[in-house]
Amino acid sequence: MSFFSTNIPGGRLVCANGGEAEMAVGTERLHRALREADTVLIGAGAGMSTAARLTYSGERFDTHFADFRDRFGITDMYSGGFFPFPDAETFWAWWSRHIFINRYDVEPGKPYCDLLNLVRDKDYFVITTNVDHQFQLAGFDERRLFCTQGDYGLFQCSVPCSEETYNNEATVRAMVERQSAMRVPSDLLPRCPRCGRPLTTNLRIDDRFVQDEEWYKANARYQDFCRTHEGANVLYLELGVGMNTPVIIKYPFWNAVNNNHRAIYCCINKGESCAPESIKARSILLNADIAEVLSNVRFPLA
Repeated sequence: MSFFSTNIPGGRLVCANGGEAEMAVGTERLHRALREADTVLIGAGAGMSTAARLTYSGERFDTHFADFRDRFGITDMYSGGFFPFPDAETFWAWWSRHIFINRYDVEPGKPYCDLLNLVRDKDYFVITTNVDHQFQLAGFDERRLFCTQGDYGLFQCSVPCSEETYNNEATVRAMVERQSAMRVPSDLLPRCPRCGRPLTTNLRIDDRFVQDEEWYKANARYQDFCRTHEGANVLYLELGVGMNTPVIIKYPFWNAVNNNHRAIYCCINKGESCAPESIKARSILLNADIAEVLSNVRFPLA
């Protein structure tokens, strides 16, 4: 199974409707699928962290970014990441605060901990587009993780002049502590140790995204995991993956299940729980809150 896939199995999409009856049946089917699966491949998107209450808008945004909201008209953390700030000092005042509250000043969300309890004794792997380190904080084995889109905890050269990344915790904490009036001191602006150009966030925003040595190692482990379990009794568990980047998780999962008659697909996503008709019989679709579902799956699985 390749990292990216634009192929979609034929047939129309079928989607979950929601409701208590569907929730009860789907949760019981998920319990059975987890119990019987030899392998669990987890694909997690932004909805997983939303379920963990790591929201990017509303009260949480207003608590931490009211000054940026009032001055620049920014309404949420996601759109703020693309805002053309007037200078580097303001850019890093925003980003250091954003990184700090989503990466360093945060506990592992309950859905992540519940998920680990369900799969810790299984042969599992996680591919995620999330960059907030929640899987690591919850205690997932880092050798079983592939974080495709970067990491809030890393800097990279803005050029970039190399495929290296740099731990940013000390700098981010200093920026948060010393910033004033939505600006960080100029002496804290991070510079590339190789070329002296500005450092930036290691996030897949454009073609300058750095895939460092660890990224390639994680990708190789993921590809090896998929190859090793082709044709096996695999549960493809998709959590909170939307249609922004379906080629990374959703489409590859659909194709893998379509090509493996022993595989089961489970999608938990409030408002977007769908599957191609060709795999409907082997799909568990839950139009529900991820946190609620994972907390309701009977444990232990046996």
